[in-house]
Amino acid sequence: MTVGKNKNLMKGSKKGAKKKVAPAMFNIRNIGERVVTRTQGTQIASDGLKGHVLEVSLADLQNDKVAFRKFKPIITEDVQGTNCLTNLHGMDLICDKMCSVVKKWQTMIEAHVGVKTTDGYLLRLFCQQQGCQIRKKMMEIMTREVQTNDLKEVVNKLILDSLEKACQSIYPPHDVFGRKVELVKEPRFELGKLMELHEGSSSEKATGDKTADGYEPLVQESV
Repeated sequence: MTVGKNKNLMKGSKKGAKKKVAPAMFNIRNIGERVVTRTQGTQIASDGLKGHVLEVSLADLQNDKVAFRKFKPIITEDVQGTNCLTNLHGMDLICDKMCSVVKKWQTMIEAHVGVKTTDGYLLRLFCQQQGCQIRKKMMEIMTREVQTNDLKEVVNKLILDSLEKACQSIYPPHDVFGRKVELVKEPRFELGKLMELHEGSSSEKATGDKTADGYEPLVQESV
């Protein structure tokens, strides 16, 4: 008996949901779901998810209402089971914060520098500050803070405002922000390095909250 002639028979769904999982440096790991067409013939479901990007607010990732950054986009690099393993792809300030620092009779100085982390990620950082500041000094600080760390440590520094605090050693300190981070070039994809970003505890983060949403470590099919 066909499905169309019998109302008691349900037609199988062609769509399935995959959960987006953020890296371990954030408190909130479950950042939403992505609907994708199920695997049919030569069309693999995971192929439609890899490379998909999304924009997530730091306030949602850290459960902090006063956070004024957004990580955009977070890119899906691998799919394991029903989980999409994501990686960082950039950072930006929210529009409201950008508009609030623009004031009368003050000069805004912006500096940007391209620097490579120890694990091979080439980042372009933008830093802005109001007042008569030295652009060269700002570039030196950003270069020093990024060159000696990997991508995970750089993200932790952005969450904890360590880069801004380092730049405030310039006199006079006033409204120093890491405005933007662009991922210019990334190394060749390695599953082991991606799993390192999704392992570990949240002890290094600012709030110290435990990992939320009942996230369980993924089991690799092969080593």
